[in-house]
Amino acid sequence: MNYQDQTQKSRKALFTFLKSSIAILTTLFLACSSGHTQQTQKESRITVKVATAIEKDVPVQINTIGHVEAFSSVSVKSQVAGELAHVYFKEGQMVKNGELMFVIDPRPFEAALKQAEANLARDIAQMKKAEVDARRYTDLLKKGIVSKQDYDQFITNLEVLRSTVKADKAAVENAKLQLEYCYIRSPITGRIGELLVDQGNVVKDKDTVLAVINQTKPIYVKFSVPEQELPSIRKYMATGDLRVEARVPSDESHKATGHLSFINNEVDSETGTITLKALFPNEDEYLWPGQFVDVTLTLTTQPNAVVVPSQSIQTGQEGYHVFIVKPDLTVEPRPVVLGTSTNHNETVIVKGIHPGEKVVIEGQLQLAPGIKVEITNSPEGDIQSRGNREEHTY
Repeated sequence: MNYQDQTQKSRKALFTFLKSSIAILTTLFLACSSGHTQQTQKESRITVKVATAIEKDVPVQINTIGHVEAFSSVSVKSQVAGELAHVYFKEGQMVKNGELMFVIDPRPFEAALKQAEANLARDIAQMKKAEVDARRYTDLLKKGIVSKQDYDQFITNLEVLRSTVKADKAAVENAKLQLEYCYIRSPITGRIGELLVDQGNVVKDKDTVLAVINQTKPIYVKFSVPEQELPSIRKYMATGDLRVEARVPSDESHKATGHLSFINNEVDSETGTITLKALFPNEDEYLWPGQFVDVTLTLTTQPNAVVVPSQSIQTGQEGYHVFIVKPDLTVEPRPVVLGTSTNHNETVIVKGIHPGEKVVIEGQLQLAPGIKVEITNSPEGDIQSRGNREEHTY
């Protein structure tokens, strides 16, 4: 009996030990499972970057490519033929209106002027003598000493001399003008280009281009826009000057600001575009004739527009949408109606988003409705930095 009792006690102790062990293992298993589940849930969150939709005034703009043209351009030619005796400028320098640039050898023209002046002096002397004789012939006619026919012939000769003097005076003026043409002066203020004829060469009158002067202050930028934009441009131009900005593609840090000055009187039927011109002061000569530039024409300003980064816009079978991050950190695809795009990679949302809502700007490809996300950036900071950039740029 003692042996059986002892055996029974041993079995009870073993059973109790096994029961306790199972309970402990079960607890450990459940604890591990719970931790793993929490870790899995945490790891299943998609990391995204977001931005906050903001409300601000947005300019309505048209972007295109333009071509810089001189305000005026003059091909300098000699108006007289002769040897190019002197050049008084350096290639590429600024010249002022009336500044001496070239001299054609003036000696032949000085001689021609002296000859014309001598002819004038001779004929004036002959005319004065004839006028004195005319008064004497008048007295002789009254006394009957000379015939009426002889008197009329003398008066006719006097009138011929008077006409000759007038012609001589015109010849002197023309000789002076030809001599003045030897001194070629700049007709405008501008920047002169390459010297096309070297000193010492003989040039033809009104034929050989000696140099080209471009007026660059102010300066034009010519560009074209689709004809569909014409009604809006004319509408807003009627209310005041429209601002135009021009940027050289290789220098995004700088821009020139001018205003729309010209709308062509017809649409190009082949391209469906209308040609416009903008006028820029260009005091720093940032714009250079012949350049191609990026042009932004501002029509008006849309007040209180809701704006999001353009990279948040997604395209689906049903149109455009963005992913909204809700307060519980789940995402919701939201259909949107798009407005204009700005020059700062932002898009106006006409319908679908309210100011202050957070939109996903990175990580959209992994998202689906209801998925929880983990935000890895500060949208407030992002908005602040974008706001600072906009304040500096606009």
